[in-house]
Amino acid sequence: MPVFQSRHPALNEYISGAVKAIADELASGNIQKVVIVIKDKDQVPLERFIFAVQNMIEVEAYNRDVSVQEAMTSAALSRYFRAFLVKLSMVESQLGSLEPQDDASFAILLELHDDKEPPIGPQDDMSQDPPPWVPADKQYTTLGTPDDAQLHLLRVVETGIVNLSLAVQESKEKLERLKKPPNKSDSDQNGKESEKPT
Repeated sequence: MPVFQSRHPALNEYISGAVKAIADELASGNIQKVVIVIKDKDQVPLERFIFAVQNMIEVEAYNRDVSVQEAMTSAALSRYFRAFLVKLSMVESQLGSLEPQDDASFAILLELHDDKEPPIGPQDDMSQDPPPWVPADKQYTTLGTPDDAQLHLLRVVETGIVNLSLAVQESKEKLERLKKPPNKSDSDQNGKESEKPT
């Protein structure tokens, strides 16, 4: 299955750092959801890709290399995750398209279990670097989603140890934009295009 990757070095570095930071938090068992929010140029959320994680059993760090009886084999797990990736790659056909004028960007959010503290990371007093994670605006989180957003449940992988589900949510704003007819420009008498006055 082909996997597409950015060719921009700075973006690749950002994504690599984000994936590593998410992996660290997943290993600590703090994460309930990883959310990738697609926003327009005005920072309005248009889509949310929601990866929900559920640890079925708590495993201490020193026991993480010990096998679990009746657990899914690595070959079976590989097939499940391959199907997961195939479903993710095909999701575009189920969603309304984003328009070029949306000038989309994205943000990565971690939603923690209620009893977990947000990750701060090692900070020394002399460091000029910002903390690795900052509090998210509520409008980007799944809790800040209006009821009229449309949710597409794509895939669930249940391993018995860690369960993972993927859903994509299209926001009310995006759905309303899709209902509007595209702007058409009027032609003047010279055959040149002019904008319709508002």
